[in-house]
Amino acid sequence: MHHLGTDDARRIGPYSLLVRQRAVGGNDVFTARTDAGRLVTVTVVRRELAADPGFRDRFRAAVEAARTLSGAFLVPVVDADTDAPVPWMATEFAAGLPLRQAVDRHGPLSEPALRVLADGLGRALAVLHAAGTVHGEVSPDSVLLTMEGPRISALGIVGATGSPAPALTDDMADLGSTVLFAASGGEPDTGALPVSLRDVIGGCLYPDPPDRPTAQQLVDHLRRQNLPALEGSWLPRAVTADMAAAAAAAGSAPARSGAQGGQDSPPDLLLPPPVIAADRGVSRRKLLIGLAGGAAVLGGSAAAVAFSGDSPTTAGGRAGGPGATARPAAPSGVPSSSAPSASPSSTNEPEAILLSGPDAVTAWSRTAKHAPTCLEATDKVVMVVTNTGTSFLDTATGKTAFSGFDTANDYGTGSFRYPTAYADGVFYLLCDTPKATNLLAAFDAVSGKLKWATKMADSGPGGGTHTALYTSHYVAAAGSTVYVCGTVRVLDGKFSVKDPTVGYIRAFDAATGRGLWRVTGTDINNVLVPPTGSRLLATSAVPGGKAGRVQMVDAGRKGARGWKVSVQDSRFYFNSGWPMTCHAAGMFLFAGGTGDMLFAVDPATGSEKWHRLFQSKSGDRVRIGAPFPSLDGATVYVGVGSDLVALATADGTLRWVARLEGAGDTGLSNLFNVSLGMGGRSAQCSADTVFATDSAKTLWAIDASTGRARWRYRDPGQPDAGFRWTVGGDRVFVASHLTMTAIAAHAR
Repeated sequence: MHHLGTDDARRIGPYSLLVRQRAVGGNDVFTARTDAGRLVTVTVVRRELAADPGFRDRFRAAVEAARTLSGAFLVPVVDADTDAPVPWMATEFAAGLPLRQAVDRHGPLSEPALRVLADGLGRALAVLHAAGTVHGEVSPDSVLLTMEGPRISALGIVGATGSPAPALTDDMADLGSTVLFAASGGEPDTGALPVSLRDVIGGCLYPDPPDRPTAQQLVDHLRRQNLPALEGSWLPRAVTADMAAAAAAAGSAPARSGAQGGQDSPPDLLLPPPVIAADRGVSRRKLLIGLAGGAAVLGGSAAAVAFSGDSPTTAGGRAGGPGATARPAAPSGVPSSSAPSASPSSTNEPEAILLSGPDAVTAWSRTAKHAPTCLEATDKVVMVVTNTGTSFLDTATGKTAFSGFDTANDYGTGSFRYPTAYADGVFYLLCDTPKATNLLAAFDAVSGKLKWATKMADSGPGGGTHTALYTSHYVAAAGSTVYVCGTVRVLDGKFSVKDPTVGYIRAFDAATGRGLWRVTGTDINNVLVPPTGSRLLATSAVPGGKAGRVQMVDAGRKGARGWKVSVQDSRFYFNSGWPMTCHAAGMFLFAGGTGDMLFAVDPATGSEKWHRLFQSKSGDRVRIGAPFPSLDGATVYVGVGSDLVALATADGTLRWVARLEGAGDTGLSNLFNVSLGMGGRSAQCSADTVFATDSAKTLWAIDASTGRARWRYRDPGQPDAGFRWTVGGDRVFVASHLTMTAIAAHAR
């Protein structure tokens, strides 16, 4: 804190600047006083920002909007001059200490204080976001710790005046980074987060923006945990002593919040729910850079991917090992980039087809009151789920097919979550209602009636006096059984980044919703449920680069473990949610070796049927994405950077390679999202068409027999995070903001 002496003391507007507190977004923040003696906080806009064309108009509009906002954790705007030579803004004075100063002086905050911090910031952002405002400046410098909780200004100058403006999801990433700073003391280590906050803050830091919770979702989930409220002060005594000293230095009354009398006091602050963790990044920017770097390794030389295969091994062979077969002596020929063609190359394998197609012609579009969070469709009905309810639309017209329900899903689909499924005439949904949480519901897809809804416990005994929290990520159905898969967190106060993830499988009767059996373990992180049969495929991985495992789980024996295979490079197999393996033509298929081999094995024995090695002619390492099958199981598709490869399921014979050109949304090579190994349903099939999204936010419809593009779909107005979509019959359904669009597979 810098006191302004006689040489540099000055006024701005009607205020005398007393003390420079800090800088936020490059703008200086001062404690100031009116002539009547009232204290305020004044932010002075830096000159280069004020000189930016259009800044003053944006600033003026933002100030007017901010004057109407109020909340327990927001500091109100009381005055501003947007036309002054040096623009400024005044907010109510709040006696407190910047978070960065508190942590730098006294170290990381305790778990109770971190929960208050996360909850308070979530509530503040929820108010701003509900008004359509992005803060853009949530950081250790802008967050003020007061006796009544954390507070931020009702107007973040960067968020209000930035061009282009940041997104709401950027605020959530900044919230996550800020809480991580408070937990770690500034070190980039998510292991410093207590168990109770590790998953929810990890969710804020997901590299894929749609996977981040909204502010209201974060607050709602904290409330639903229903844990005891804090008693006494939420801050350490040393921090409150510094707050009192700072208030005295500014000439204020004893330390207290700046809230005016009559305002609602902050509500109770609760423990956040577990959310599946993302990569161990420390900020949104670093996570994105890390992801882009990995993608470059995967697809930076995608124009020179070669393939090799071997004849089926003997029945006793076992897949997965890095030395299953020797690498071929020579790769296949380099395909031509000047003349896209499906004709065989010099090694009798087809050349890559450069994707190019006309814009799609939509069948219909409908606008709703709430943005869809997840979709599931048949050839007749599409189920649309939002954060307020569930509706059913006729796939041919987009009109309402059945009456809706109040079953909602806040988080929806994402890289690690897929809360909907369809099988044998029934939609399944992981959902909440206004009166109950963590439900599994089943809807008749023909009549639209609710068949049953089962309450799944959020928590259970974790051993001794500890509590185990169950988080559901994925639902699937096969035959007479519905399966829910997710993770278990034991709240015992102990946590290490070296701890493996504990997953679970819960089985329910598809006709009644009655629970059948449950298994947990560190060997069932990611689970594949085939459409037929009783054998499931579970994958797992542990931190530290150790070998992972692919393992059969026998549902007919209530989750008993069967054969298992060690996988050398298994970094993505710890992800719960959408399966990263597939089932086709009576075989399990998964990535093995060092991530560059696709194995096909017998589900009953694990014996290898065939495998195929993927290589880059440039010498760069290749890592394949999650395989996915055609509807008839005759073809399996694999994303490899900018390539989508079609293989015959029977023996791994290469059928075609479709290739992307140009740059993706990040400016790096355009990649198929299914190649990134991040999970999520980023590629799907109809009877004769493959649908896949890329990193340029384009949806491609590709002829399954030739690998050529039928059409491409782009939505210039789509969210920054991209749109949600699903396939039903011969149509694809896209949800972008409030708009639902249907496109026929052959539309052009």
